[in-house]
Amino acid sequence: MPLKLVILDRDGVLNVDRADYVKSPAELEIIPGAAEAVARLCRAGLRTALATNQACVAKGLVTLDGLDAIHAKLAESLSNAGGRLDRVYVAPEAAEAPNPRRKPSPAMLFEAMADLDADPAETVFIGDAERDFQAAKAAGVGFLLLRTGHGKRTEAALAGQGVPTFDDLRAAVASLLP
Repeated sequence: MPLKLVILDRDGVLNVDRADYVKSPAELEIIPGAAEAVARLCRAGLRTALATNQACVAKGLVTLDGLDAIHAKLAESLSNAGGRLDRVYVAPEAAEAPNPRRKPSPAMLFEAMADLDADPAETVFIGDAERDFQAAKAAGVGFLLLRTGHGKRTEAALAGQGVPTFDDLRAAVASLLP
């Protein structure tokens, strides 16, 4: 089956991952080439979705409205490059709180596939963390690892598992599209 849906992690994939969390639109820094990579996916006719854990909400660092404002700035940055996200899925719970949607659970990936009418064989998830890999594996979708964000540490942790790894989102997208 041809590729139909690309699901993206946020921090470390589209924007610079901050140890203190992205707490406002002003703190959102797009990784060079990431917006253009999403635009390339869109021009190729692929659907795109975001699946992101955001424990900063549970920690009281950002409200849900504040998170919406951050995602509005992300959408604007992608739009300015000619790209878009068709859906945004967020797990705002704390990492230590049991939650059926928070990655490494595949729930957000399953939601994206259902909402955007894609099968696992038509879907790839791009991330930078081991929990992203685990979610992709549990959902039965392809996975591409980026060295941005936590990717270099994740690459070492996943060594020997045959995970396709790329320097950044631009390189990963180039591997998907001829």
